[in-house]
Amino acid sequence: MAYSLNRAQVIGNVTRDPEAKQTSGGQMVASFGIATNSSWMDKSGQKQEKAEFHNIVVWGKLAEIAQAYLKKGRKVFVEGRMQTREWEGEDGQKRSKMEIVAENIILLDKAGAPTGEGMDASYERSSNSAAFKAPVEEEAVTLDDLPF
Repeated sequence: MAYSLNRAQVIGNVTRDPEAKQTSGGQMVASFGIATNSSWMDKSGQKQEKAEFHNIVVWGKLAEIAQAYLKKGRKVFVEGRMQTREWEGEDGQKRSKMEIVAENIILLDKAGAPTGEGMDASYERSSNSAAFKAPVEEEAVTLDDLPF
């Protein structure tokens, strides 16, 4: 039996405010970026650092929540699945982008944390974080539905 697993988990800082749009079918979708940092000592004992930048896509109610509460600089945990989106650019060249389609978001700082009232997405709050889970929806989405 063949098994596979497509999970991504990142903790980092939001690099740009979420950009939310509605598909032609009326579903909300938002995209934003997260930067993660790593550091290590090289062979000469010098500390090295590197930032990685991740593209995040969220759908439905979770997209609305991301737009309302995520801002550039906020510390956030995102969990979801990886996908590669491909399209043809205006110049005729094929393009691709690796994205994380978020299913869970946890705000790791206190700034502007929501109260949780009136939210349809699953929501949990502790003293230091707020967590959101995307409701399970079985709706087919095609690349033509993506507005960006």
